[in-house]
Amino acid sequence: MLQKLVINNYAIIDHLAIEPDGHLNTVTGETGAGKSIILGALSLILGERADSSVLINKSEKSVIEGYFNVSDNAPFKKALAAADLDYEDQCIIRREIAVSGKSRAFVNDTPVTLTILNDLTSLLVDLHQQFDHQALEDGNFQMESLDAIAGTTNTATAYREIYNKHKKVKRELNENLGRQAQWQKESDYKQYLLDELIQASFKPDEVENASLQLKQMSHSERIIQILDGARTLLEDGEQPFLNELKRINQQLLGITDIMPSVKPLQERITSAWAELKDIAGELESEAGHISLDPAAMDELQQKVDVGYKLMKKHAVNTTAELLALQASLEEELKATLDISNAIGRLTTEEELLFKELQTKGTTLSDQRKKAIPAFVKKMNELLALVGMPNARFEVKIETIQPTPYGTDSVQFMLDANKSGSFLTLQKAASGGEMSRIMLCIKSLTAKALHMPTLIFDEVDTGISGEAARQVGLLLRDLSQYHQVICITHQPQVAARGSRHFYVYKEADKTGRLATNIRTLEQSERVLAIARMIGGEQPSTAAINNAKELVEA
Repeated sequence: MLQKLVINNYAIIDHLAIEPDGHLNTVTGETGAGKSIILGALSLILGERADSSVLINKSEKSVIEGYFNVSDNAPFKKALAAADLDYEDQCIIRREIAVSGKSRAFVNDTPVTLTILNDLTSLLVDLHQQFDHQALEDGNFQMESLDAIAGTTNTATAYREIYNKHKKVKRELNENLGRQAQWQKESDYKQYLLDELIQASFKPDEVENASLQLKQMSHSERIIQILDGARTLLEDGEQPFLNELKRINQQLLGITDIMPSVKPLQERITSAWAELKDIAGELESEAGHISLDPAAMDELQQKVDVGYKLMKKHAVNTTAELLALQASLEEELKATLDISNAIGRLTTEEELLFKELQTKGTTLSDQRKKAIPAFVKKMNELLALVGMPNARFEVKIETIQPTPYGTDSVQFMLDANKSGSFLTLQKAASGGEMSRIMLCIKSLTAKALHMPTLIFDEVDTGISGEAARQVGLLLRDLSQYHQVICITHQPQVAARGSRHFYVYKEADKTGRLATNIRTLEQSERVLAIARMIGGEQPSTAAINNAKELVEA
């Protein structure tokens, strides 16, 4: 609910503040007094664009602030969280326009974009001006209105939950089908690559080891000659080095009792002899490992050739990389099988959800169609009351493919003059008529739909007498469920307000005219309404009529 609107330095408004109550607030004043300017300022905090031409004082910025009680507005609280904004029971929305024309918007002192501002304020204020047909042209609004009247809001919500589930599963199914189609194009080739690697049956480091063995075998004679020569020098020569070292060791051992300092040297020679003895054995063993088998060489050569060929093919350098590639291909081909299983599961789930969606859609459609005759009848009655006695209202409903709103297409139609030809509202109704049609719809949906503060700009244009009285009654009834602010020129409407604001122009000390607004007391209301009836100098009859309207 709008608790307070403060406007500074906007158009011909120097400063004014409005504090509407929670029911029907009527705003009156002479033509040109500035009522539409106040709405223009209000539209800025609702996200409309602005420029510096609205500034009176070119040396100061324009500031418009709206104070809203949002303590019971759960959708608004959720939207604040989605925009990463702090919640407070009182939300202050501010719009500033600098002299340069640059505009800034704030929600609880946090800067926001106009897009965010527009999204948030759409949950707070519904500003319906003449020739503003956007809501009635919106098929979703028409659908929601019909659901509110038919009492199918909960059914529609349940349907939408199934719709969203089906949409999610359908999207996941399509993504998997797309991946499967792409993988199928590549799977045969990947299987061929995998078969090559499996057939090669490499072990870790096998290509590198085989290459090394081939080098050894190709130099086997030289390797054996060197290994045997080294062993012979140590053990089997004319004067084996090990025998000489053993003799030296024995000689040193013979003098350790008379020269103890030699003992460590003798022990080191003993250790060296043991180490060289072990080396001689390993030299013989290594020489025995050298193969001269041509068949073994051929087998190793084939393994190396296959390995290097595959490495070149896959742009890798090691056996480990080939084995990693093999594992990767196995995983990808396994994923192809897994995705086939997932597609089967999702296909079944999608089919079941679609059947459920159709069932709920049919139920929802039946309930809507059942409510249409009573809705049409009531709308035609209301249209006659608000000054459109020749108008005929209809609801066109057709079956379509499932949407978030059901399996129906809903279109409000109007025959403005009993011509027998029904057109869409935007084609059949004038601006003033659209405003009254919107008022009638909202009066029927008020209890069911969560709607923000409702603002009507001259909804009573072009009517008078009984029609104006009925518009006043509709607005009053609507204000039992929502805060309503209505700019009006009709005394029958103005008298229904629980709070009455009067807009007027007043000259300041410099003689410049500025728009002001004030709340009228009971006696002032009577005089203001009497002037709406009988002119600037109302007669006694006009005053009495005004009293009757206010007291009623």
